[in-house]
Amino acid sequence: MIEFSELKGKTLTKIYGLSVGSEEVIFHCKDNSKYKMFHIRDCCEYVDVNEIHGDINDLLDTEILLAEEVTDIGDIAIGSYTWTFYKLSTIKGDVTIKWYGESNGYYSERVDIEKIAWLNI
Repeated sequence: MIEFSELKGKTLTKIYGLSVGSEEVIFHCKDNSKYKMFHIRDCCEYVDVNEIHGDINDLLDTEILLAEEVTDIGDIAIGSYTWTFYKLSTIKGDVTIKWYGESNGYYSERVDIEKIAWLNI
């Protein structure tokens, strides 16, 4: 797994799977590197993209100047929740991808990010 901040300085050429309800988003970069945001579902929890703020086109073909992750964790009556905000900024604009996870308190609500070596898209 990598830190989301590794996207800083990259130039995104394509974004796959980014929509409300998505459980996997793939970023394809100009240097041919690829990154995947995802959550592996387990029992008694769910994690997905809850909201997207900004114009996704502002991220394409322009260097990422900011790649920041902010997390808010708390308790609810039936377990726990995690909000994870991923902010990407370029000179064209900002986009925030908000993931939400909820579980009975015994399972991870974390979003994982990894660099992937191959992709058949």
